[in-house]
Amino acid sequence: MIKVCSRYGIDDLPFIPGGRVMALGMFDGFHQGHTDIIRSAVRLAGRSGLLTCVQTFRNLEKNGEDRLLYTMEERVRMLEDLGVDEMLVLNFPQVKDMSAEEYCEQILKMRSGAAALFIGHDYRFGKDAAGDEFMLKEFASENRISLRVISDRVLEGTDRRISTTWLREALSEGDTELAAKMCEGRNFYYTGRVVHGKQAGRNMGFPTINLEIPEDKFVVRRGVYCSRVTLGNRVLYGVTNIGRRPTVEDAVNDVAETFIFDFDEDIYGASVKVELLRFLRPEQAFSSVDDLIKAVEENKAQAREYISKLS
Repeated sequence: MIKVCSRYGIDDLPFIPGGRVMALGMFDGFHQGHTDIIRSAVRLAGRSGLLTCVQTFRNLEKNGEDRLLYTMEERVRMLEDLGVDEMLVLNFPQVKDMSAEEYCEQILKMRSGAAALFIGHDYRFGKDAAGDEFMLKEFASENRISLRVISDRVLEGTDRRISTTWLREALSEGDTELAAKMCEGRNFYYTGRVVHGKQAGRNMGFPTINLEIPEDKFVVRRGVYCSRVTLGNRVLYGVTNIGRRPTVEDAVNDVAETFIFDFDEDIYGASVKVELLRFLRPEQAFSSVDDLIKAVEENKAQAREYISKLS
């Protein structure tokens, strides 16, 4: 299991003879560029008999528009799947005034004991993002630390560099299929425990499960999506509405509300993962419940057709 070191971010890291192989970055979207960096670090660590440590940050959010694509728990699970041993989580408010030189000396050298560093060419660090690839190269050379700068990924069939900014743009437009292409086929998802709703869906003939979207989690374009639900070892499909249900409730907080095909079990409190496969329509306030029901039935038919074509 991955070891998450998080208080100040560095006090929990034990000394390791030979040092660590470290991947540096925010790694929020886990797109192809991110996984290239992490996998490269894991491979070197495996060949060298060292541990892989991914350094990231928490508490970076400035406002609702800067919510993270994935929660810390979700990032931990994805790093485990990539074979990472440790996760160094720096609390941004506590390190934001640390100079680039202090960051290199105190965090990378003294506390982490880095033997090798992996970054993307646009990695920035230290106060006012003053540190860059060239400063890190000089530091690494002076301290006999290996540094490898991983090239950008360009999305196949385009001339555009894959980036977290582009990933956010795609999800803000509801283009989950483009987002998945940037992320090696991985669909954007929400996870959590099923909570009680107001039974509006059940009263209209289509019972749903509800996930509250965390305050620090990115909200995609509000609307209806074809979705895949993982419940334990079961994989199910359905239709998910992301938003505030303006016709029946007009809630304050966003919710992922999912109707699961051929399913009517009581799973309140269960942990589920809801992947968004395809955008079907924007969220809207209908003039009547009957109009809402008609739209939902149409969306269910669209989703079933889409799912039938999945290989």
